[in-house]
Amino acid sequence: MVRLDDAVPARLKTHGTTFEVLVDPDGALALKRGDSVNLEDILAVEDVFENASRGDRSPEEDLQKAFGTKDVLPIAEIIVKKGDISLTAEQRKQFIENKRRQVIEVIARNAINPQTKTPHPPGRIEQAMTEARVNIDPTKSTDELVKIAMKAIRPLIPIRFEEVEVAVKIPPAYAPKAYGEVAAFGRLNREAWQNDGSWIGIVQIPAGMQTEFYELINRLTRGDAETKLIKH
Repeated sequence: MVRLDDAVPARLKTHGTTFEVLVDPDGALALKRGDSVNLEDILAVEDVFENASRGDRSPEEDLQKAFGTKDVLPIAEIIVKKGDISLTAEQRKQFIENKRRQVIEVIARNAINPQTKTPHPPGRIEQAMTEARVNIDPTKSTDELVKIAMKAIRPLIPIRFEEVEVAVKIPPAYAPKAYGEVAAFGRLNREAWQNDGSWIGIVQIPAGMQTEFYELINRLTRGDAETKLIKH
């Protein structure tokens, strides 16, 4: 359960009556988006209220009439999913900023400028989102918001999601230790161990993560590996 001091009301008005439960705002928004959430973990108290701030509990007959049950957990789930979550102005501002950062990060890691085949810096994506006046709704999932943002900024900057293949050859001195991290970075399409102990592989990665991938290779091999972007 969440601490009472950290909880906010989730409120639903139905059958002429208001019902409230006290919830963790992060968990409640996740549940509202359709994420898998353990309801007991996000409730501050297992009670349904007419007015949570006064501690007025809802009569059992009202619960039965409105929800067909008196059990708190299924009722709380309905209230969170269908009702409103009362965030303070500061909480809402923070949620929106965090979600905005997530959207920018996803786009920066997965998208490129198709004209130059290079990633867009996060700052450029953020500027385009600002110019396009992308609205960040904290109740929507990151995937939904990424689609909304991409549609909005395409008229402003050349951008698209794309994956690339990078051929890598790691010398025998580094191959055994480097193999795991390199193979886990993306999708390994082909690989072969050479007679001298070196390793050759073709790794498919999001186009926007090329810089990060090359930095990983250089770190693991002290700059002694060979890489080549495969163009189709």
